[in-house]
Amino acid sequence: MNADNRKGELVDLKSQLRQLAGSRQPGVEDIKRELYKKVISYMTIGIDVSSLFSEMVMCSATSDLVLKKMCYLYVGNYARGHPELALLTINFLQKDCHDDDPMIRGLALRSLCSLRVKNLVEYLVGPLRSGLKDGNGYVRTVAAMGVLKLYHIAPSQCTDNEFPAMLRALLLNDPDAQVVANCLCALQEIYAAEVNISPETALRDREHLLSKPVIYSLLNRIKDFTEWAQCLVLDMVSKYIPSDSDESFDMMNILEDRLQHTNSAVVLATIKVFLHLTISMADVHQQVYERIKAPLLTLVNSGSAEQTYAVLSHLHLLVLRAPALFSNDYKHFYCRYSDPTYVKKLKLEMLTAVANESNTYEIVTELSEYAANVDVAIARESIRAVGKIALQQYDVNAIVDRLLQFLEMEKDYVTAETLVLVKDLLRKYPQWSHDCIAVVGSVSSKAVTEPKAKAALIWMLGEYAYDMPDAPYILEGFVQNWTEENSAEVRLELLTAITKIFFKRPPESIKMLGAALSAGLADAHQDVHDRALLYYRLLQQGVEVAERVVNPAKQAVSVFADTQSSEIKDRIFDEFNSLSVVYQQPSYMFLDKEVRGPIELVEDTGLLPMGPTTTDDVLPSQLVDANDNDLLLGPSDKEDSIVAASNGSHAYNGPDLSGFDSLSAPQRSQSAAFPTPTPQVATTPAATSTSLLDFDDLLGLNTYDVSTPAPSSLKLKAKPSLDPQAFQRKWGQLAVASTVDHTLANVAALSTPQPLIRHMQANLVEVMASGGKAPTFKFFFYAQAADSPPTSGFFLVELIVNTSTASSQVKIKADDASLAPHFQELFLATLGSFGF
Repeated sequence: MNADNRKGELVDLKSQLRQLAGSRQPGVEDIKRELYKKVISYMTIGIDVSSLFSEMVMCSATSDLVLKKMCYLYVGNYARGHPELALLTINFLQKDCHDDDPMIRGLALRSLCSLRVKNLVEYLVGPLRSGLKDGNGYVRTVAAMGVLKLYHIAPSQCTDNEFPAMLRALLLNDPDAQVVANCLCALQEIYAAEVNISPETALRDREHLLSKPVIYSLLNRIKDFTEWAQCLVLDMVSKYIPSDSDESFDMMNILEDRLQHTNSAVVLATIKVFLHLTISMADVHQQVYERIKAPLLTLVNSGSAEQTYAVLSHLHLLVLRAPALFSNDYKHFYCRYSDPTYVKKLKLEMLTAVANESNTYEIVTELSEYAANVDVAIARESIRAVGKIALQQYDVNAIVDRLLQFLEMEKDYVTAETLVLVKDLLRKYPQWSHDCIAVVGSVSSKAVTEPKAKAALIWMLGEYAYDMPDAPYILEGFVQNWTEENSAEVRLELLTAITKIFFKRPPESIKMLGAALSAGLADAHQDVHDRALLYYRLLQQGVEVAERVVNPAKQAVSVFADTQSSEIKDRIFDEFNSLSVVYQQPSYMFLDKEVRGPIELVEDTGLLPMGPTTTDDVLPSQLVDANDNDLLLGPSDKEDSIVAASNGSHAYNGPDLSGFDSLSAPQRSQSAAFPTPTPQVATTPAATSTSLLDFDDLLGLNTYDVSTPAPSSLKLKAKPSLDPQAFQRKWGQLAVASTVDHTLANVAALSTPQPLIRHMQANLVEVMASGGKAPTFKFFFYAQAADSPPTSGFFLVELIVNTSTASSQVKIKADDASLAPHFQELFLATLGSFGF
């Protein structure tokens, strides 16, 4: 329907409604119904029919209940957005609130309270007061919720007219259970909101709501309430603190039959009350676990999958607190073929939790069957479950045999999960290394593709190099594929394993160690780079020193860290029968904005004068804008930067493993191959006392000695002062003194400009501005000759760094062009020493 046709049809509807407004002819009501249906259908699909407001209100003078409902629906939809039109509805709504039909009275009162227009609040007070005293239960039910709506619109009007007090009276005395439930719901929400306005009053009112007369009144009528109302009442009862144990037993006796209810929400709410009442009575609390076990297991095996998951989540929480009580019921947690994946995963966790010495064999046998499941996720989870049970010291001998059998299945994902678990088992049970390594050694490294599995295999190769003859040669294959390995976890483990194997079998691994350290030092990942640098410097101190740090004698791991602390588990238990149990997180983790909210990043796009300030003072003002909003970057510069970033973001070229070619050091090894070592290299004192250069040659590495000053007679001023305006003026006036394309050795790991900024400032070169986004960064630096006047002797530098290609472009301008070559030499030497 186009706009013109729609407009014409609305005009036609308006005309027909106006004609029928005062008509009492036979059949008029049926015509009105059809017109109302058409208006409501338009409104439902999003067409604005607010222009018919006055006509709809005029046609509302009818006794037809269906027409009334449609009119109330229309009015409620448009009143809030058109408060000036809502005033037209007040008269007929107030009139309907005194209608003889209680259904119309209730509907009119609900529509009146749903207008939510502050200017019309005064018209709500009278009908609400009458509604709370109405002789019909439906009207009182609507009025109770109307009080809550009034409170959200105008809290002061609600409390000044003593509506909460009227709700409290109905809560105790009203014969209609639904009215009582609505009063309880409204009061709880009002008191919760009142805490922010008047904490003392809200606390006093809440204590009254949790008093013994109110609690017992609700409990005695619990069977009269709907299931929703029962959950509401039970939730409030769980917050009540009984005066003694006799009172607790009385309350549990009243609620005993609620454990047999068919609704899972009612059962879980009742269990929460039982657990709360007996939390301080250890023996009775244990008996409660026995009592609630049967209802929960019944609910697990009946109902929808979603209900099963919710009940299982609560049962899992109880199993973690008292696993022995559920150890004989482990068969209830076996997976059924019709269970969805999320239910199966939770059942596997429960099988792991209830495993003990008496049922381990049966559980592990069942889990081993799942390892061949067509559902890969379940197969993985089942293998992990077997490993967790083994780490609990139950029949380790048989479980290790089962795990090793998994490696013979020759399925990638089964092999991957098994390798990770075998690694953990060896950390806890080193005595099983002989049996495990014999099987692991037969696994082809090419068949292992997942990062965690690769890391586990590499760890075992490095840890048990004596027991695996081919360990150095397998690791050598990983080193040769360094640039193809995307996982930093694998590269980190590879560095450690190769360093360990160097201590044990140096003749076979020294060449590989040099290649690994070369690749690690040039790695783009900061952690990999730092670990390679650490090992490199440790080896410089001596092989024995490095071995004490990297490969010390280890003790078996007694207990693996749990993913959840006991404090968090207790917090979740306190929030029983809530989403916290399903999410397995305390409520503050997914409700509090401070915990889950996004981190707001402050972008500094302006230029701040650097001036004579310390490094710590300077850097906060140098925050990099991810959008490259640096004022010193022109449009063309930004486009070039973007092109470079888009073309080079994934073009990282790995190091040449035959030598350390990626470092731009003044001296390079002339030999591409590593020298052939002797077996005494790692053990003789001569090897540990070699000079730095000899050690680098031994490993096929050279280093740039940053302690050697740059060969330049130019001295720079310690704290040059240049404001942004002067910088821009000089940059526009001065000619380019030199332009250099320079290779940088150690910028691959540069993810933000800050490290390079700190390095340059430490060498008396200040930064005026920075911008860009990895892998391309742009900097504007400045420095000043030491003996020059305050306003001259400046050197201005534009530096563009591409971390993916380890290259840079340097453009230098100078007040004194004759000093530019000397400054260029000094600047490039300082830039080249970054990262060493």
